Amino acid sequence: MNREPRLLATCWTTAGAASPSGPLTRSPFTVADRIAAAAADGWSGFGLVHADLVEFRRTRPLGELRRLLDDHGVEHLELELIEDWWTDGERRTASDRVRRDVFDAAEAAGAATVKVGPDTSAPADPDRLAESFATLAAEAAEHGTRVALEFLPFAGTLRDLRAGIDLVTRVGHPAGGLCLDVWHVARPGTDYALIAESLPGEHLFAVELDDAAAEPVGTLFEDTVQRRLLPGQGSFDVPAFIAAVRATGFDGPWGVEMLSDRHRGLPLPQALREAREAALACFAEADHRAA
Repeated sequence: MNREPRLLATCWTTAGAASPSGPLTRSPFTVADRIAAAAADGWSGFGLVHADLVEFRRTRPLGELRRLLDDHGVEHLELELIEDWWTDGERRTASDRVRRDVFDAAEAAGAATVKVGPDTSAPADPDRLAESFATLAAEAAEHGTRVALEFLPFAGTLRDLRAGIDLVTRVGHPAGGLCLDVWHVARPGTDYALIAESLPGEHLFAVELDDAAAEPVGTLFEDTVQRRLLPGQGSFDVPAFIAAVRATGFDGPWGVEMLSDRHRGLPLPQALREAREAALACFAEADHRAA
C-alpha cells in the first residue's frame, strides 16, 4: 500500500478569480491567506505565478515567503511561468525580466521547481529550443532550482509527450526536465504507457492532476482554462495516469491544477477541499487496482 501522497496546490488552484487568459492573472487573495488556507486543508505544497510574486515583493521581501511556508508547515514551493525563453527582441526582453524575478524568488524562498512554457505563438526551431533550454537549465541550477517544461497540445513544436521527452533527453541537463499535466498528455490521445516506457525518471520534475470531458469545447486553450473537471470526474482515467507516473519512480509532490469557471467562483476553502478530496480518491482507486 502506498503512503498518502503529498499534494501541491498549483498556483491556479488557490488563485480564486484569476485566470491565465486574463484579464486578472494575479490572485485577489493575498499570498499569506492562500498559504494559510492550503495548510489548513492539508496540502504540503503550494504554487505561485509571476504576477503573484510581483505583488508579494511590492510590500514584503522575498525571504518572507519561505518563512510563511515554514510557519504553516508547507514544505514544497513551485513557481511559474517563464515563456519565450528561446526568442529574441521585445519578447525575449520581457521574458528575461520574468526569468530574473522568478529565479530570484526561487533562490530566496527555496522553490524546487520553476515551470516553463513552450512555443504557443509559432513553431520554434528544435536546435534553438535545445540550446536555449540547456542555458535555462544551467541558470536554474545556479539559483538552486530546476526548470520543468510543460508541453501543450496547442503549442507549435512542443505539443506532446514525445516532443517533451525528446527535448529534455537531448539536452540531458540534470536541472532540465518535464512537467506532466494529465490534461496535456490525455487530450491529444497519448498512451499513458509512453510515460514509463520512454521518460527517464530523473527528468520528471512535476506532475499535475485534473480531468476533462471526452470532447473539448471551443479551442483547446479555452477548454483547458475554462472547463477542467476535478480529478476522477471526467474521461482521462486519472488512476491509470497515476500508475504510469509511479512506474517512473516519481513520488511527489503531486500537483493538482484546477482551471475552470466553476472552480474560480468557489470560496477558497471549498475549492481546496474539493480538489484535495477528488485527487485522493484517484490515488485510492489507483491503489485498489494495483492491489
